[in-house]
Amino acid sequence: MNITPRVKLATQKKFLPHLTRIPLHRAMRWVPKDEDMNSVEPPLDIFLTQNAFVRMCAHAGSDLDNEVGGWMAGKYCRDSLDGTPFIVIDTILPAIHTEQGAAHLTFTGDTQIALHSHLEEHFPDKVFLGWYHTHPRMGVFFSHWDTWLHQNFFPEAWQVALVIEPHRSVGGFFIRQADGSLDQHAYFGFYELTKSSQRSVVFWRNLQPAPQFNDETEEVLSK
Repeated sequence: MNITPRVKLATQKKFLPHLTRIPLHRAMRWVPKDEDMNSVEPPLDIFLTQNAFVRMCAHAGSDLDNEVGGWMAGKYCRDSLDGTPFIVIDTILPAIHTEQGAAHLTFTGDTQIALHSHLEEHFPDKVFLGWYHTHPRMGVFFSHWDTWLHQNFFPEAWQVALVIEPHRSVGGFFIRQADGSLDQHAYFGFYELTKSSQRSVVFWRNLQPAPQFNDETEEVLSK
């Protein structure tokens, strides 16, 4: 399949990570049920707020016949104690002006302009951390076109991609390895940012809570 690039983002400025404590104390970790994927540690820890998760799932379910998607924003961070890199996704920007179909999604130039303008105007302290899109009735994987989009729109090592299959309620993150490579069929889970008084909102059937819980996480799951 010959792919003709339609849009290429301008080179982004380099962002320095925020130095802060990694929020493990208020997070629930979700990992793939597949044992092969579950045994591999992610190259980057992803923290996803409950509001961001719900917004993406709502958008994913808004069109069950065609691919939909958008961009994810938030904070790129390093733990202030040991330097561990991680990202916190808390802002979801559904893409408009897209070209879409049952098996494709293209972010046009108008999409790029609209999303960048919205982020600069409403969330100037945040950066784009990656993108999400759906694969209706196709499963959780990265196509060659997805790979091209990711490489050209989100080239940083800390920028990730999420694929959601809304019919089966499954999803997973795709993350670059240290050498820049990306496995098109191996996805990762994430940390759900929550509080002890909140229930989990994650319902994807291909993910399960990690076996190592802290007391707060066990309390949430038992309610």
